[in-house]
Amino acid sequence: MREKLALISVLSSALIVSACDDDSVEVVQVEKPVTVTEQVITTVEVPVVVQVPAGSAENKQIGTRPEFLIADMADSELKSKLAQCKDGPFYKTDFSIGHRGAPLQYPEHTKESYTAAAKMGAGILECDVAFTKDKALVCRHSQCDLHTTTNILATDLAQKCTTPFIPADPATQTAAQAQCCTSDITLAEFMTLKGKMDGANTMATTVEEYMDGTANWRTDLYAGSGTLMTHAQSIELFKSLGVKMTPELKTPQVAMPFDGFSQQDYAQKIVDEYKAANVEASDVWLQSFNKSDLDYWIAQTPEFGKQAVFLDDRYEAQATDLENSVTAQQMVNNPELLVPTMEALAADGVKIIAPPLWALLTTENGKIVPSAYAKAAKAAGLNIITWTLERSGYLAQGGGWYYQSLNGAHGGESIISKEGDAFVALDVLAKQVGVIGVFSDWPATTTYYASCMGLPASI
Repeated sequence: MREKLALISVLSSALIVSACDDDSVEVVQVEKPVTVTEQVITTVEVPVVVQVPAGSAENKQIGTRPEFLIADMADSELKSKLAQCKDGPFYKTDFSIGHRGAPLQYPEHTKESYTAAAKMGAGILECDVAFTKDKALVCRHSQCDLHTTTNILATDLAQKCTTPFIPADPATQTAAQAQCCTSDITLAEFMTLKGKMDGANTMATTVEEYMDGTANWRTDLYAGSGTLMTHAQSIELFKSLGVKMTPELKTPQVAMPFDGFSQQDYAQKIVDEYKAANVEASDVWLQSFNKSDLDYWIAQTPEFGKQAVFLDDRYEAQATDLENSVTAQQMVNNPELLVPTMEALAADGVKIIAPPLWALLTTENGKIVPSAYAKAAKAAGLNIITWTLERSGYLAQGGGWYYQSLNGAHGGESIISKEGDAFVALDVLAKQVGVIGVFSDWPATTTYYASCMGLPASI
């Protein structure tokens, strides 16, 4: 507000000086200058930096599944604690990692799956990286999974597959066959495909039957038209969603070099696409099952290599190097047999190791406890990320492969019997093993846990 006073004349009345008998009055006009300083009132905006404590960040949409799991838990202090958090708030956290997005209900590695995971509070999202015939990087869990994760068999591109569809023979119980790889088709052709829920009916006699293979504990409700993505497109989407990134360099299923494209070229190209998008190295966790990829990143791109993740599959069922494999039971109980050792990995510059969750857990006196593997990794100074929560079938039936060290598959009594046991295992992973992140097919569960326990919000 601005006011301005000009010079004014002041009319003063003379004092009436009265004597006892004096009845005369003299009035005198006096001009007196008054000086007033101009006053200006303005609004000033002062920026204030406020630290947001864990639990008070943007509320995330976790839905009803976490409460369903909590209700199914056996009575315990943990159950009571989790139940008290049902009204949130739930916030974005790097502890919650979207494994291929949110593929419990959405087709993996699609825009829809990634968006759902971000809305559930995943602070980090994963694009598994494969390459096309023209050496473009795309998001696929495997170089050769298009026949189970897309509609390729129902398109004209089916004839370009490494193994076009061959029907099953029910008479001889011979399973159907098909193999379609990203390297079979160009990027332009890849982008015409639609994502579907991963699965196949291996006893199918038609393409339609073969593609109808979704597990009964998942859903096809959102699988009508999954949007496939290139690696570069995933980077831009993740930036727009405000999340960090953990790409996995998938092991090629073709001979390398591929048309002059070497493994080193492949490892470098994934880094180059982050640099081209101006993504900070601190927001990227490169992953690979191949130790040679980590060696390359650590030596050639150290700003990215310093938080590269060694995915550990050195058990004989899935080992990339069978000469260095051990049994699953040995991995849990005898990590000293692993080659290289935990200490050797750390000496080579590896800082983060990521085994399947069963490798980190075992049983003792009827309770879930950290395994010898988990203790060895921590003793060597390695940080731990694990995979994959919410990827199993019904835990009431033991939970399958991901719970094998807890469900009797390694011998002994099973202590996995309820869907709510997912939270029990997660609590041990977080508090006793000390994992820094958990991949989940339904990030709402890990987000709920992290928010309830006050784990750090994603910055």
